[in-house]
This record gives sequence, C-alpha cells and structure tokens, in this order.
Amino acid sequence: MATLQERKHYREAIMQTLYEAVEGNRLLGTTGMKLCHDLAMPAEDLAAACTYLAVEGLIEVDWARGNTPAMVTLTHKGIQFMEAEEARG
Repeated sequence: MATLQERKHYREAIMQTLYEAVEGNRLLGTTGMKLCHDLAMPAEDLAAACTYLAVEGLIEVDWARGNTPAMVTLTHKGIQFMEAEEARG
C-alpha cells in the first residue's frame, strides 16, 4: 500500500492528467487503463485515488469489474479546482 505522500502524489497526478486531457471540457474523460499506464501507477492505488477524488466531488468514475476505473472524467468542481490551481501558478 502507498504511503501518504505517494497517495497525495497519485491524486495530484490523476487530476493534472485529466485536466490536460480534457482541456476544460467535462464531457471528455480518459480510461482507467490509460491513467494506470501513463502514470505508472499500481491498479490498487489508482482505484484508491479515484475513490478519494470521487468522494471529494472532483471526478466521476464509471467502475468496471474488480473495482477498476473504466472511465474517469472531471466534474465541474474538478475543473474549477484545477483552474484555481493553475491561476495560483
């Protein structure tokens, strides 16, 4: 299981990757498999990070069998969060 620092890093990486992939359009998303591959993240840590971010209301997740994210998208709140982060520099 990932350390607290690793979990925070995974969540930030997921948000940044989604934000760059969707270019502010919350109708677009990416697959969990692509996130797992692009971020070189263990599947169990991806599932945990996606669960956390979904509970926070920042992403929506369509789950596949085995607690695996099939499709992940930013919510409106998630886009606003990332825009605020980008504005901070």
